Amino acid sequence: MRQYDFVVLGGGSGGLAAAQRAVEYGASVVLIEPARLGGTCVNVGCVPKKVMWNAAHLAHSLQDSPAYGFEFSKPNHNWSKLKEGRDNYVKRLNEIYLNNLAKKSIELIPSKGRFVTAKEIETEQGDIVQGQHILVATGGVPSLPNIPGASLGITSDGFFELERVPKRVAIVGSGYIAVELAGVLNALGSDVVQFLRYEGVLRSFEDALGNLLLKNMQTMGIEVVTKAIPNRVDDSDGVVLTVTDGRTFGNFDCLLWAIGRQPNTVFLELQKSGIQVDDMGHIVVDAYQNTSVEGVYAVGDVTGQAQLTPVAIAAGRRLADRLFNSQHERKLNYEIIPTVIFSHPPIGTVGKTEAEARRFYGSELVNVYESEFVPMFNALTEHKPKTFMKLVTAGEEERVVGCHMIGTGSDEMLQGFAVAISMGALKSDFDDTLAIHPTSAEELVTMR
Repeated sequence: MRQYDFVVLGGGSGGLAAAQRAVEYGASVVLIEPARLGGTCVNVGCVPKKVMWNAAHLAHSLQDSPAYGFEFSKPNHNWSKLKEGRDNYVKRLNEIYLNNLAKKSIELIPSKGRFVTAKEIETEQGDIVQGQHILVATGGVPSLPNIPGASLGITSDGFFELERVPKRVAIVGSGYIAVELAGVLNALGSDVVQFLRYEGVLRSFEDALGNLLLKNMQTMGIEVVTKAIPNRVDDSDGVVLTVTDGRTFGNFDCLLWAIGRQPNTVFLELQKSGIQVDDMGHIVVDAYQNTSVEGVYAVGDVTGQAQLTPVAIAAGRRLADRLFNSQHERKLNYEIIPTVIFSHPPIGTVGKTEAEARRFYGSELVNVYESEFVPMFNALTEHKPKTFMKLVTAGEEERVVGCHMIGTGSDEMLQGFAVAISMGALKSDFDDTLAIHPTSAEELVTMR
């Protein structure tokens, strides 16, 4: 039996961050991971997705370029070349992570791990490792519906395995993964049909963002089918999708499920450690990432808390600070988390929505400021997607508690405003800041 100060289950963003921070403090660390290092984000998530978003963004720029005087024949897109470059980039990142572990003397066991006791993990090779502290950071996996023929579809993982652009795609889902992949496929030449359970998309975000995005998606040629709950999939001259009210939709050469994610815990045998999970199977943790079992912790998607890479990284590092550097009160503040959706156009949001603020502070203490406009770039183009921005303030001093935007540049714009909101900026601080003209960002400091 091998003993360590810190046993980390999972080589994704949270696990790697915690392991590397812990070893900097002198802890002996072993990381147990059966797949490529980097987890969902690096291999089948935000990194390769952003590459695809970049390609889609370029496609839109080419479409808009005649308005700025450029003349050329319609360009051809080589999906295979894009995939090759993207996959090679991901492989380089995998190698960098592997080299970093070696440089830091973090032992890597390429295996799944399962709990034998609350302090002991067994690998697939039958070895037992014991840890004074054990971190579960195994992430999540895409969900599939429990309906006949569901396996005829792919998930976001399968999207990155596509060897060619599909001609006609059905995307089921209304969350950020669904709208992001719909935008990419549409821009790169697919005929996209998106199926929604309800009327809109991004239902957990500020209403105006989803509404405006949906209109723009339809303008770009994405067909949207609402109130559509799939109950059967068949293979008949292409994929055929049947929904609960009897409607059928067919001739798809690709069906993509984007209906959510679930914790990646099946192989862990959590019951042997006594770790508490919620109704969805997520590991329950407190504000310090402690599970119900002393000495066992969890960070990242496996906890169901704000499933974002920077959140897992920050939580993992803070946990290591607390466990191995005597920073006993070190923890992550989950209240103010900036989020970007790489849709077309992109969405940026941080803090409370208007509805959340009114529930939390009381309607009488909440004010909102909004602006909707066509960006200067699109003054010349045929397609004129609108930008929308909204500030939510609370209290007599009007502290800014929410910032929400959709439009070109929102993804890069949000970070600085997230800093301001995290520091407790007031609406008057925004008002007193000189605008940068001409930009879309200036709207956020000139709203009245």
